[in-house]
Amino acid sequence: MRFKILLALFLSSGLFQLAAAKKKEESKKTYQFTIEKQLEATPVKDQYRSGTCWSFASISFLESELIRMGKGEVDLSEMFIVNRNYHLRAVDYVRYHGKKSFSAGAEGWDVLNAIRQFGLLPHQAYSGNTFGETMPVHGEMDEVLKAYVDAIVKNKNKKITPVWMKGFDGILDAYLGEIPETFTFEGKEYSPESFRDDMGLNMDDYITITSYTHHPFYEKFIFEGPDNWSLGEVYNLPVDEMMQVVDHAIAYGYTIAWGSDVSEDGFSYRKGVAVVPDTEIKNMADSEISKWEDMSREEQSAYGSDYPVKEKVISQKMRQSAFDNYESTEDHLMHMVGTAKDQNGSKYYLIKNSWGTDNNPYQGYFYASKAFVEYKTISLMLHKDAIPEEIAKKLGLK
Repeated sequence: MRFKILLALFLSSGLFQLAAAKKKEESKKTYQFTIEKQLEATPVKDQYRSGTCWSFASISFLESELIRMGKGEVDLSEMFIVNRNYHLRAVDYVRYHGKKSFSAGAEGWDVLNAIRQFGLLPHQAYSGNTFGETMPVHGEMDEVLKAYVDAIVKNKNKKITPVWMKGFDGILDAYLGEIPETFTFEGKEYSPESFRDDMGLNMDDYITITSYTHHPFYEKFIFEGPDNWSLGEVYNLPVDEMMQVVDHAIAYGYTIAWGSDVSEDGFSYRKGVAVVPDTEIKNMADSEISKWEDMSREEQSAYGSDYPVKEKVISQKMRQSAFDNYESTEDHLMHMVGTAKDQNGSKYYLIKNSWGTDNNPYQGYFYASKAFVEYKTISLMLHKDAIPEEIAKKLGLK
């Protein structure tokens, strides 16, 4: 009897050790993140079926700025900014005889420009939903607005009428709602301008930084991107100093509106990670999707979506080559709010997205590796005070 008991204990101990070893091995096959610093941000929203990430990310960034400034959590209206940006873009498009791009896309500085000129609204005063949808659905509106401005540019009357802008704004009103002249917020009456002023946000406090060699470092240049309809300028830094700015900002409590390319094979929102695996993706051209399907799970995972893998060492030359070859474009604007490490001690940045909280393991957030941020950062919009003093002096900000 005693032998049977000892045998059972031995077997159970062995099984326990096997289970523990298996669990330890499985842990290597999944990402395990530890957040080192997470700055305050408002709840994740969903841009849904609209090309308005630039507005959602920039407004989220400004909402965090209000929290940092002691103003508390305020839900600002993204669609008010979308409305006014389309207004400004239409004027610009017609003035340039239709020779610029006209689309739903824009840049972070376009949000600042709209706020400068028109003010701010809380979401409760302007939701942008007028026809039964609870989230943005802009496909029809985008097409109608583009057709309208193209008709103005064609100038069939041989003279542009003085009322064309009224008609354009009428389309915006129909799809997004009329902008209120006044509204009540927390018991006080405001106009969009007075609400902006009461919030205490100064648009001149914010700048945008990038890192490319086709322009001199420590100077500004007009960013060459199709969404930069307003010809906004960015400050240029070497990549190592750009990363110093990122780390300094987060360390001192400043979040960042982060523009990046998200078309990389190492970007997986469904898995909640963005990495630059050292493994080269096999050529999937010529309808060779079967190559991917024929790979083992282990081979697919080697590209970094399932567990930490070795990443490429990023250089300034790699960044420039990717930009010059259209491999890095202004795909998406998001909100960087913190730092983290994986189980191997590798550094990541915590990114708040605007694609809702479904189909993602981190409730709408994801983790971008240091290599991914080095390689794929298009722009960083942040408060001037978030920049290290020595770098600020080089940029002429001090």
